[in-house]
Amino acid sequence: MNYQDAAVLALSPTEETPEEILRTEIILEARSPIDGKPLTPAEYAELQAKLQQSPPIKLNSSLRQTVFLLQLRKTLFQFFPFLDLLF
Repeated sequence: MNYQDAAVLALSPTEETPEEILRTEIILEARSPIDGKPLTPAEYAELQAKLQQSPPIKLNSSLRQTVFLLQLRKTLFQFFPFLDLLF
């Protein structure tokens, strides 16, 4: 094998589109991240804006407390693994 063959092996296939061109390509068709239906670019932009503006989901207080206690338990078991034997 000589240097000329090695240079040819390092090149990407000729039928492959370079990444720089793919980054600048404008996508004219999109799918909804919610249900996968095809959307126009305007509908997709509107859906993205709507998803970003939606308020965070409110959890009721008992569920929030349960999640907090589970996270606390997980943290305690990381520092004190022998506690797992007691419970």
